[in-house]
Amino acid sequence: MFSCTVGKLVQTLPKGEPVDGVTSLSGEVYVLREKERDQVEVYDVVSYRLQRCLTLPNAREFNDMTSCEHNRCMYIGDHIHFCIHRLGAQGAATRWPVNDTPVGLSTNAAHNLLVACRNVHKIKEFSSHGDLIRELTLPVGVINPWHSIQTRSGQFIVSHGRVSDAVHRVCKVSEDGRQVVQFHGRQKGSSIGQYNVPTHLAVDDNEFAFVADVGNRRVTLLSPTLGYIREVVCRDHLKWLPLTLCLDTQRRRLYVAVNEFSGGEFTAGRVLLFSV
Repeated sequence: MFSCTVGKLVQTLPKGEPVDGVTSLSGEVYVLREKERDQVEVYDVVSYRLQRCLTLPNAREFNDMTSCEHNRCMYIGDHIHFCIHRLGAQGAATRWPVNDTPVGLSTNAAHNLLVACRNVHKIKEFSSHGDLIRELTLPVGVINPWHSIQTRSGQFIVSHGRVSDAVHRVCKVSEDGRQVVQFHGRQKGSSIGQYNVPTHLAVDDNEFAFVADVGNRRVTLLSPTLGYIREVVCRDHLKWLPLTLCLDTQRRRLYVAVNEFSGGEFTAGRVLLFSV
């Protein structure tokens, strides 16, 4: 359980091209960068030394990355081709269409992939090989979703709110997707009860939720009922914008991908590792 922790910076992976995702799989850390080849950098989870790079052919523009230990693979969202890339740990790649713009990715207890589709306000669930299992239309008011994670009880934790939106929240949505059960946040802002673009989530086995609050440059921790607990990573640690998270519960490590924003675009990125 992570309810009494404040993150301590323990490692910084090398600076390079902007980072679009970070995940862990089978004792290795995978970092997704914006470049033409060698987009996925693979680091050892103990020494954090670069082991190898993997290339996704004909792919460069990404939204997110997640992994599945059961299927021993990673999934990468491609918002140019409106598809998901499935990448094996050694680099074998396939892809399938989403037919909408994919944003945040996660896997559930059934080892299926959940894709938040922001423009249509839906969550789409796919099998590991791309079969569409179901689509959930999110409740009225949960617009422009960034990321969703399904809890073991079947409910969904969803972050939503673009820069121009009035409401920026983290919500718990019923299993059928029809109603908001609980939420944290409301109007856009910087106080304890507010967010400024909450893009990405990480949820532990006890349903405590870490939230990447991009505009406020912080990561907050919420209780299983979405009550505010504390700021886990503050802006003093995050000189750049925190876009994606990955939680390694076994090693008690929180990976935070941060990007430098300059001249209207992301110009560089790196991954920070915090002990939680």
